[in-house]
Amino acid sequence: MRNRWIRRRLLVLIFTFFIILYVDFQLQTSSFPKLTVVHHPSTGALHHRSIQQDASSAKDAQNPTKNTRSSGETIFAHGNEGHSVSEVAHVSQPKLKLEDIYIAVKTTGRFHRTRLALLLETWISRTKAHTFIFTDTEDADLSSEGYNMVVTGCQSDHSQQALSCKMSAEYDGFMASNKRWFCHVDDDNYVNPEALLSLLSAFTQEGDIYVGKPSLDKPITAHELLEGNRTREVRFWFATGGAGFCLSRRLAEKMSPWASGSQFVKTSAKIRLPDDCTVGFIVEKRLGISMVHCPLFHSHLENLLLISQRSIPQQVTLSYGIFENKMNSIEVKGSFSKEDDPSRSREQHVLAYISVFSVPLAQSARE
Repeated sequence: MRNRWIRRRLLVLIFTFFIILYVDFQLQTSSFPKLTVVHHPSTGALHHRSIQQDASSAKDAQNPTKNTRSSGETIFAHGNEGHSVSEVAHVSQPKLKLEDIYIAVKTTGRFHRTRLALLLETWISRTKAHTFIFTDTEDADLSSEGYNMVVTGCQSDHSQQALSCKMSAEYDGFMASNKRWFCHVDDDNYVNPEALLSLLSAFTQEGDIYVGKPSLDKPITAHELLEGNRTREVRFWFATGGAGFCLSRRLAEKMSPWASGSQFVKTSAKIRLPDDCTVGFIVEKRLGISMVHCPLFHSHLENLLLISQRSIPQQVTLSYGIFENKMNSIEVKGSFSKEDDPSRSREQHVLAYISVFSVPLAQSARE
């Protein structure tokens, strides 16, 4: 009787053991991540990439787990689209440093003592060694102070020819350097170096990246000149130069047939549009690579009062100017009056600088 009871208990224990093994196996296999690829069909110039897809956010800048391919295949780890992941590359790359970024500032002689002087006083004071000032006028004073001045020989007006001439010089200057990124800004832009570095660090460093902010809410329409005096309609996105934009070296190298030397000006003439539009045309129409739309770049063509003071340290570029017949600049409360600092660039500089160094300064004060 006792042996029969023991055999029954033993069978129950064995059966229970196998059930536990089965449940454990099911739990383990169901916990494996399901890798999926989100594929966007190629739609030429009408398809664009958003910064949420390509760079996620500044918080993920040191952990780039996204990439967007020129074919239109978007790879992302999180965001509004869900938690899809695809082929995250574990490639060992040198950490991007601020000195790896070639910052080109476009200006003209009549703004050396006004707009440019403001930049030299603020953000360029922190990026002097790798900021290159492209102008049309010699300036012995600035050159003697050690600034990287490039006198282009381009016209001083705001014509398509003059603008494209300077952009061509900027491109060639970058290609002759050993920098990993090219970033263009105008002389009315304030650049936050730390935010710029954080943004670019979020991208795959060997990718084809063209990042900036469009001034239009839809692709621009142009008419490309063809042989026999014919034209064809083309549509594409472009990042406005007034807000600034950046190109990875790999993409810049691919642009060479249409951008190096005299080719940039010739390409600009084919679509009869200025410099920033020409960059977008080359990237999207000649190379078939989509622009990454980023809301962290700002020009004077948008209402800058909508930018909250709290978010200013996270913005890559800011600007100022006249918008709807009024002074257009960010609204900040600080130590400079609007009369002393109408562009708010000095105040922007203080805000950006304090946000970066507030923790070390607080620690120093406690010590």
